[in-house]
Amino acid sequence: MEMALWILFAAFLFFMCAVLLVLEIFIPSFGFLTACSLMCLAGGIATCFRYGLVAGWVGVAIAVVEIPIVWIIAYRMFPNTRFGKHVTLQGPEREMGDAIPDTNELKELLGKQGKVLTPLRPVGMCDFEGKRVECVAETGYIEKDKSVKVIHVEQTQLTVRLVENEN
Repeated sequence: MEMALWILFAAFLFFMCAVLLVLEIFIPSFGFLTACSLMCLAGGIATCFRYGLVAGWVGVAIAVVEIPIVWIIAYRMFPNTRFGKHVTLQGPEREMGDAIPDTNELKELLGKQGKVLTPLRPVGMCDFEGKRVECVAETGYIEKDKSVKVIHVEQTQLTVRLVENEN
C-alpha cells in the first residue's frame, strides 16, 4: 500500500512538472518555473527508483506518457479559455456568397456587361447580374460606376474592358 502511495506521489510530481512547463510559456520567470519543473521530474523519478529498478523504469514510463498528455490537453483547452480567446487569432467569418465562384460559373459571364463597384486599379469589384466578382482591368484604371464587358476568363480571374458607348 505504501509503495502505491509513493507511485501516486511520483505521478503527481510528473503532472506538476508538465503544469509548470505550460506556465513557463505565459509567465516570464526567467527559467525559475522550468527549474522547478525539472526538480519535480527528478523528484518523481527518484521516488520511483527508491523502490527498485523496475519501479523506477515504470516511473520513467509514466513520466514519458503523462507529461505530453498534459501538454496536449493544455494546448487543446487554451483557445477556449477566457485568456486564450483574447490572445489567439480567429479566422475570418465568411458567408457562402463571399466564396470565389467556380470556373464554369465565371465562363458564363464571358461577353456580358456589368458595372464597376470599386475602382479597378487594375483589380477591383464588379457587379454582373447581382453577382459581385473580383475583376482585372484590361488596361490601366477604370472608375467606379462605369460599364465593363468581360473579355477573358482564366481559372478564377475575369479580365474586363471598359465599354465606351454607354446608353
